Amino acid sequence: MPAFDLLICDCDGVLVDSEIISHRVLFDALTRYVPAETLEPLLKDTFGLTVPVILEQIEREFGLGIPASFDDDLRAESEARVKAEVEPIPGAREALLAIDLPLAVASNSRRHNVLSSLERAGLTERVAGNLFSADMVVHPKPAPDVYLLAAERMGVAPSRCLVVEDSTTGATAALAAGMTVLGFTGASHIQPGHDRILKALGVRDTFDDMARLPALVAELRG
Repeated sequence: MPAFDLLICDCDGVLVDSEIISHRVLFDALTRYVPAETLEPLLKDTFGLTVPVILEQIEREFGLGIPASFDDDLRAESEARVKAEVEPIPGAREALLAIDLPLAVASNSRRHNVLSSLERAGLTERVAGNLFSADMVVHPKPAPDVYLLAAERMGVAPSRCLVVEDSTTGATAALAAGMTVLGFTGASHIQPGHDRILKALGVRDTFDDMARLPALVAELRG
């Protein structure tokens, strides 16, 4: 019997190269409140977190009171920029079409954004509606909720789910759900040494080229 019954992919940074766009919009918006040279190291490790969590961290760090309208304004600008500019991760569609496991997507973005990204990546039919997003759970990543929801709805035990993640936030969530994780390090926001960080968390292996994914999955399935 194969070791896995379900493949679950994150969206941003795994299927589409969107993290760098969202990060740039957030950085530019926050420089109205925090000097850029101070802000940059603080945002370095926030990839994969939701904007409210990041804002809470910034407010706590600097004793700020960022206006309530900031999140909605930022979300609108970020969504528009991503929709207009985002490109698929090279080879992601071809790799996922070559893997004969059911596919789900578990994302910290909102559902309508993930749907748009899947369309841009040419993966709408491959995912076949098996989409689980931050607005479907109480606690987003790094909590395991969205991954556990995906496993439950798909009728697969977490231990038989294989996950592809790019961020420490997402990898932490999938590992906490009891799933096996592969770390993708080929998106444009990934910094040197990120593979070592992911492996230290407990991911099974890392790769930076989507063309390698079918062989990695086949190897893990035995």
